Amino acid sequence: MPIYEYECEQCGRRFEVWQKITDPPLSTCEHCHGKLHKLISQSSFILKGSGWYVTDYARKGQQGGAKKTDNKGSASQKTSSNNKG
Repeated sequence: MPIYEYECEQCGRRFEVWQKITDPPLSTCEHCHGKLHKLISQSSFILKGSGWYVTDYARKGQQGGAKKTDNKGSASQKTSSNNKG
């Protein structure tokens, strides 16, 4: 369940709330009954390691078959020209 951060316009109080994505956003402060704004917080989510980029995914399934799947046929032409000379 995501954590959402809110700030009150009236008292300036900031707080976090666990809510479902489908839940409606909060509109009034429980402390002073002022109007709330949902804040966008910086995420601490960091992708590290292999497998997170398009090139990493492409390498796993191809295993040398990239030359055969070229739509223009340029890769197959390159391999045939390399074999001749």
